[in-house]
Amino acid sequence: MTRQALFHKWFLYALALFPVWLLDACILSRYPLFGVRPMLLPLAVVAVAVLEGSHAGAGFGLGVGLLWALAYSSGKGMMVIGLTLVGLLTGAAAQYALSQSFLGCLLCSAGALAAIDLWRIAVRLFVRSAGWTSMLRVAVPEILWSLAWTPLVYLIFHAVYRRVGGSRLA
Repeated sequence: MTRQALFHKWFLYALALFPVWLLDACILSRYPLFGVRPMLLPLAVVAVAVLEGSHAGAGFGLGVGLLWALAYSSGKGMMVIGLTLVGLLTGAAAQYALSQSFLGCLLCSAGALAAIDLWRIAVRLFVRSAGWTSMLRVAVPEILWSLAWTPLVYLIFHAVYRRVGGSRLA
């Protein structure tokens, strides 16, 4: 793949991330369902990782993690590392253990969201800011509400993947 084709491919993925981020940051954050807001940025990382593989998923996860850390008031630097790992691990899981399809994306999304929420729970348990039951009452609906958006996020990134040819060399 030429340098120009690589630039074009990742430019299109960045453009595809923009409406997902707007939906996440500007629309869904204003209208929580049962008190929880979905997390769409991890779903975007998983979709790209499933379609493009682990290396590309890690790179995209790094970029999305930086966006998360800079754009959200609660943005923690750990999300940069966390989303990079999500991209790397879900890309590898989809490549070698699961199928690189919507079902693989859905399973990897569930795992990624569960891992993110388990990390949040572990941190809050460590600093003793909340109990298990209250955190699980938030985490489980958050994961389920986020997973409901997986088809839309997957379709957006799959359209880009089909357009750019989907070369796994990048």
